Amino acid sequence: MSEIKKTAAIHDMSGFGRCSLTVIIPVLSAMSVQVCPVPTAVLATHTGGFGAVTMQDLTGFMPRCLEKYRSLEIGFDAVYSGFLATEAQIDHCLDFFRCYSDSLKVVDPVMGDHGRVYSTYTPEMCKRMGELARAADVITPNLTEAAILLGEDYAAELPLDTARDWITRLLKFVENVVITGVKLEEDGEIICLCANNGGIWRIDCDYVPQNYPGTGDIFAAVLTGGLLKGDTLQKAASRAAGFTEAAVKATFERGTPARNGVIFEEKLHLLTSDSVIRKTTFIG
Repeated sequence: MSEIKKTAAIHDMSGFGRCSLTVIIPVLSAMSVQVCPVPTAVLATHTGGFGAVTMQDLTGFMPRCLEKYRSLEIGFDAVYSGFLATEAQIDHCLDFFRCYSDSLKVVDPVMGDHGRVYSTYTPEMCKRMGELARAADVITPNLTEAAILLGEDYAAELPLDTARDWITRLLKFVENVVITGVKLEEDGEIICLCANNGGIWRIDCDYVPQNYPGTGDIFAAVLTGGLLKGDTLQKAASRAAGFTEAAVKATFERGTPARNGVIFEEKLHLLTSDSVIRKTTFIG
């Protein structure tokens, strides 16, 4: 009897604001992937727009969770990490990767956005995140995180040639890379870039004049689900971009406060078909 795919999801759990595990679990479940959460921290809300953060660090839980899974001989088709609360959690993620070396290893290197590093991330944590990225099969940085990984200065807009150079350099230490939210200097277009040893592809996205928390989590979750379903990297990235865009557009039309996150719940049915897949363009 075959089981559905399983992923260990190493992320925080924010109670309000639609991000991290509160979006990852339903998104991957809609794609017929069983999510086994390994919470790094529990927060009352996400960290943007709600004042002082109310958080319980769960660093000590992570190795106990891994030990339990190993004792039960539970296998995972993927291990997928996101927000990490402490430097020690990077070591625990690496332990998961070593234990499940044959699993798909996805790292969303959550460190910052819009040119700013999150307040909980120290320079040493950012450096160690590069170590975790090198242990992955797939990474999904936004433009800020790509700049941090490469030691580059952040720019709100990049020439396409520079964006291609960045993703090519990231390929030197991980086999599959997706950079999200790249605004092109030439024409202001918003694109995602994905690359592996087969080449580089761009996925064009419609601009929405609002930023919402949790969109990176939604994107990386759909990408992971697509890869587990057998999508190529570019198809999985296109599926992720299309679904995220559909949810963002629906939220913008509602006019709800940005800090409440993306109203994705009504769009989950789109994940059961290929209707959200966007066009990919090979660029090198």
